[in-house]
Amino acid sequence: MQLGTRWAVGAEAPSKLPQVVVDAVAGVEAELLDVDTSQWRWTLTWLEGNPVVELDDGTVIRYTGGEAFVISATAE
Repeated sequence: MQLGTRWAVGAEAPSKLPQVVVDAVAGVEAELLDVDTSQWRWTLTWLEGNPVVELDDGTVIRYTGGEAFVISATAE
């Protein structure tokens, strides 16, 4: 696994991400409009050459060469 970068919710995603992943990030953020995410960050890592993006709440977006899969955080 290779560490990528971190960025704030609402900030521009790294340009090296495939557009489908950027769209998935925007979709997750759109669902959080009523939540205070001012301190939340996305973390980008690379696993076997594919981006894995994780939000501080545990939501994960995985990319497998064509599709992005969102794995939502479980409610406690």
